[in-house]
Amino acid sequence: MSATPKKSLKLFSGSSHPELAEEVAKQLDVTVTPQAAYKFANGEIFVRYDESVRGCDAFVIQSHCSPLNDAIMEQLIMVDALKRASAKRITVVMPFYGYARQDKKHKGREPISARLIADLFRTAGADRIMAVDLHTDQIQGFFDGPVDHLMAQKLLASYIRDTYAGEEITVVSPDSGRVRVAEKWADDLGGTPLAFIHKTRDPSKPNQVVANRVVGDVEGRLCVLVDDMIDTGGTITKATEQLLASGAKDVIIAATHAVLSGPAVDRLSSSGAKEVVLTNTLPIPEEYRFPTLNVLSIAPLVAEAIHQVFEDGSVTSLFDGQA
Repeated sequence: MSATPKKSLKLFSGSSHPELAEEVAKQLDVTVTPQAAYKFANGEIFVRYDESVRGCDAFVIQSHCSPLNDAIMEQLIMVDALKRASAKRITVVMPFYGYARQDKKHKGREPISARLIADLFRTAGADRIMAVDLHTDQIQGFFDGPVDHLMAQKLLASYIRDTYAGEEITVVSPDSGRVRVAEKWADDLGGTPLAFIHKTRDPSKPNQVVANRVVGDVEGRLCVLVDDMIDTGGTITKATEQLLASGAKDVIIAATHAVLSGPAVDRLSSSGAKEVVLTNTLPIPEEYRFPTLNVLSIAPLVAEAIHQVFEDGSVTSLFDGQA
């Protein structure tokens, strides 16, 4: 007996950000595979797929947003269910990688939680991970298998370039650690000047930053302040204030992940920035939106990456060979 193997792409969505999964499904011209998912009275999560997944190429989308631990656990359980139901290959798609900031030890007796997350997904049965704008590139090495690191920079930079054509732009990093990312931005925007904020941070007090001074030419220029995520907004708003105080004409804040915890929305809306440009890797409820906020969809990029993986094509080609 002989048979020609058929490839079958199936898309699965966790409960944290179904809108993004539906957008991705529409781009791929598929439907999200139906499933039964609920919690027991004590908080345990249950998942069962409503159709056969045997032999399929499975892509499990879940953004790790609040409640973050529930989102991660649900995705782990989904992967386990697929493994036990004989899916051929399981790709974990996490537009936002939870615990990514804990990628190294700052002091003794601290965890490296980003590595733990990778280990958990490998143990659950994931063959591959796909994520957007990891906090640091080294996280790719934490997973014992292929990792597709997608970058939203091209999407964000294209918007800035088209919207503010003709402006004298300076790309600004909110700290010295992200200067290399700012350099890539500067190249995408046509070789603009660079600047960064020299700041201090107390590692024992998370989300508390003291901005010191601007290093670089920003006077009379449109400053594009770039970062991978905005959590409480403390870093980015202090940097915005510093740039405006240093003579910047206007400030555009551009970031990939809208964590937006606590006072972030109030801080951003009153920061003095001309525009805040984010992507929808994480859900942004209507009550979190304000007049200067612009949200770009990451769905076309994620969908194209999924298509390339399914067809055994090149994900790197989506980023001009720079990924």
